[in-house]
Amino acid sequence: MTSTEVKASCLGGRILLAALALLLAGCVTQTESVFTSEASMQDAMEQRVALARQYIGQGNWEDAKRNLKAAVEISDRNPEIYEAYALVYQSTGEVELAEDSFTRAISLDKKFSRARNNYAAFLFSQERYEEAEAQLNEVVKDTLYNARPTAFANLGLARLQLNDRAGAEEAFSRSLSMQPESILALLELAILRLDAGDAVSAQGYYRDYRKLLRVQSPRGLWFGIRLARATGNQDAESSYALALRNLYPNSPEYAEYQRSVGARPRSGG
Repeated sequence: MTSTEVKASCLGGRILLAALALLLAGCVTQTESVFTSEASMQDAMEQRVALARQYIGQGNWEDAKRNLKAAVEISDRNPEIYEAYALVYQSTGEVELAEDSFTRAISLDKKFSRARNNYAAFLFSQERYEEAEAQLNEVVKDTLYNARPTAFANLGLARLQLNDRAGAEEAFSRSLSMQPESILALLELAILRLDAGDAVSAQGYYRDYRKLLRVQSPRGLWFGIRLARATGNQDAESSYALALRNLYPNSPEYAEYQRSVGARPRSGG
């Protein structure tokens, strides 16, 4: 394989966290005064879980756990409680507790696609790619799951790590058909097409990718250099190389570019 952004060192701000962003957006707008004697136990539990998620979004792990503990005291059979616990433990580096919580959530509701998608992200971060792929294969079967395009993109990334390039391309194409402005799917498809020798299709995907961004990622710029070389566009190659040097001088992509031209990688800022 060519170098890809799916390496762990290049994935810090990527897909695997996109699924979490859907869950964690927002800030605490409720207060715990909503819990009155007239509220049903079910409503009280759901509001505890909602508060916990909002605290997770703020990085307030203690208050999140406090509300989840209160939710468990009302009912220990709600899968959303354990999914939220898993996100807390994953964020605080308690890997075994996170996995236990994810598996508990899924065991309570085998059709809980959001939990499976987040569990797949967790497995991916642990470099357990086959297990991540298995979870995502289940997620994408859920035609009603609102983050299905992201799940297909995540599936493509897992398959890349497993050297299944045809399967990865199929997954990215499915993601793009559902979400035409998927930056991730567009760039990955451009790379896969160029690697397959199809520069024309690669140019089309890359053009659409660039339309969606003001500033490209280092991976996008490095690909732009490779594509410009393949099509003989020296002006574009020079422009992308200059941007890569100025914006990301310490990136792995810039080091790879320098190696490609026989230069010594820069060691400092």
